[in-house]
Amino acid sequence: MRKQNPVTQSAESLARAAKEAAQDRGLPPVHLWNPPLSGDIDIRIARDGTWYHEGGEIRREALVRLFSSILKREEDAYFLVTPVEKWRITVEDAPFVTEDVEATGAGAAQVLRFTTQVGDQAEAGPDHPIRVTRDPETDEPTPYILIRSTLEARIDRKSFYRMIDLGDHHDGWFGVWSGGRFFAMIPSEELE
Repeated sequence: MRKQNPVTQSAESLARAAKEAAQDRGLPPVHLWNPPLSGDIDIRIARDGTWYHEGGEIRREALVRLFSSILKREEDAYFLVTPVEKWRITVEDAPFVTEDVEATGAGAAQVLRFTTQVGDQAEAGPDHPIRVTRDPETDEPTPYILIRSTLEARIDRKSFYRMIDLGDHHDGWFGVWSGGRFFAMIPSEELE
């Protein structure tokens, strides 16, 4: 019988723990789990939201969703956690990427609801703010939305274009309204 790599065994252990937590319906209370660091595991979330383990794409959507449910961020590091294990993983940009945005209402009463590649949904507003960064070399804007706790999703290009179509000018900025809050994206003067 071939002996399994301990880190591979850990990935299987994490998957079992996530599956057990998911049976309760809803997200596990990862914010309450603070075990000591178990080490690094070769799991990477690429900029496009694709998950990889030991260099190969994780193709089972159910497994990606399970792992995403036990994902935790502490400062600039990301971990898969259970009550007794904590494994550091690599995240190239944000752990989630939006796949769609749905708008209801108009103007200050507008609500934008985003859906991520793992099925999370968030309505932009005070609890789920949108922020926009600018690439220092190209000046290209990249928008993000807070999905849960300290975990963000990069807003995909088609959703960003949809936001621009729904945008408005307010206090010298071009941006979008959602949940009663205005999210500035680009200074209005840049659009003149």
